[in-house]
Amino acid sequence: MKTQVEGNYIVAFPEDRINSDNARQIEQELNDVLEQNPGKELAIDAQDLDYVSSAGLRVLLKFSTGAGKPLVLRNAGPELYEILDMTGFTELFDVSKKMKSISVEGCEVIGHGAYGTVYKTDEDTIVKVYESADSLPLIEVERKKAKQAFIKGIPTAISYDIVRVGDSYGSVFELLHADNMNDVLLANLDKIDELLVKYVQLIKSVHNVEVALGELPSDRNNFLQYLVELKDIIPEDIAEAIRKMLLEMPEDNHIIHGDIQMKNVMFADDEPMLIDMESLCVGNPVFDLQSLFVCYKAYNEDEPDNCLSFLGLKKEICDRIWELIVKNYFEGYSEEQIKAEEDKIYLLGYVGFLNSAITNGFSKPELRDIRIKHSIEHIRELLPRVKSFALTKL
Repeated sequence: MKTQVEGNYIVAFPEDRINSDNARQIEQELNDVLEQNPGKELAIDAQDLDYVSSAGLRVLLKFSTGAGKPLVLRNAGPELYEILDMTGFTELFDVSKKMKSISVEGCEVIGHGAYGTVYKTDEDTIVKVYESADSLPLIEVERKKAKQAFIKGIPTAISYDIVRVGDSYGSVFELLHADNMNDVLLANLDKIDELLVKYVQLIKSVHNVEVALGELPSDRNNFLQYLVELKDIIPEDIAEAIRKMLLEMPEDNHIIHGDIQMKNVMFADDEPMLIDMESLCVGNPVFDLQSLFVCYKAYNEDEPDNCLSFLGLKKEICDRIWELIVKNYFEGYSEEQIKAEEDKIYLLGYVGFLNSAITNGFSKPELRDIRIKHSIEHIRELLPRVKSFALTKL
C-alpha cells in the first residue's frame, strides 16, 4: 500500500476494495504503517478506493476510535461517499469528497511564489499549484488563515476549491482582475511615492487588526525557533541576548502577515489586497517590518543584483522603497526616534535574513561565508543600541 507523510499525518492509499477477503490484511498493513511512523496520525486517501464493505468499515472504525478522534478519510468518490453517508459513517469519520483532477499543461503562468506557481486556467479562474506533493496541510492552513483575515476586514482572496494537479495539489481562486504591486510599481516608477503611501496604509491597517488569544500562531515563537536552528551560525552569547529580548516582549495579538512584500499585494480596481496568507500570525509590527528590510535591503547587501533577479527591481529602487516604507510607517516620529526603531528592525532582520538564507540556500553559494560574517558583525554592532524589540508608539 502506498503511503506518504503529510505534516502530522501518515497518509495511506488503499486501492480497489476493502471487504471480507482483504480486511484483515488491510488492518495489518495500516498497523504496520503506524508502527513505522511513530507520532503520526493516520489518514486514508480514497482516491483509488472504489468500495468498502461492512467488514472494511469495521476495520476503519478501529483506527478512528483508537486514535480518540475521527479518522480522516479524504477523496471519497460518489459511490463510496454514498455508502459512508447511508451507514452514518460520515458522522463518525472526517470525510471529504474526491477532488477534481485538472491539468495545467499549456496554461499561462501568471506568477511564482515561495511554495508554487500560479496558472490562469480560463478567463475566470486561476490555480496556485504547490510544488510539494505533501502540500495539502499547507493549503488547508492558508485557506483557514485567509478566512480569518477576511472576517476581520483584511482584503484578501479566498480559495473556493482544492484540486489534484498531477501528484500535487492546487488552490482554485476566482480570477483576480488585478496585478501584483511589484509589477504595478515596475510599470509606474514615476509614481513610486504615491504607490508607497497606499502600500504602507495597507500594512498599517493590517497591523491594527487584533484577534483572540491563540487564534493565530505567534511570530515571536518562530524567531525563538530560528535561534535554535541557527545555533551553529549565531554565536551563543548573541543568541542568548536576542532570545532574552524576544521573551521579554509583551504578548501582542495584532495580525502580522509574515511576508508582506509587494509580490504578495494585488491591486484590484486601484485597491490593494493581500494574498499568500499561509504565513499569517500575530505579534508586534516589528516582525513584518523586519521581513521587508530583509526583502528590500538585506538581500542586496554583498549581492546588489539579488532583488533584480527576484523582483526585477534595481538596488537603488529597493533602497528608495525601504526609505519610503520607513518614512510613511513612522510618520510623525523625529529622526532620532526613527533611527531607534530602525535599529530594532535591522537587528531582528539580520536574524530573519540568516534563517531565510540558510533555509532556502544562497543564490550565490560562493558568498555564503561572507554574508554570514557580515550579518553577525551587524548584529554585534546593533545589540548594544537595542534594549527591546517592541516598536514604540507615539
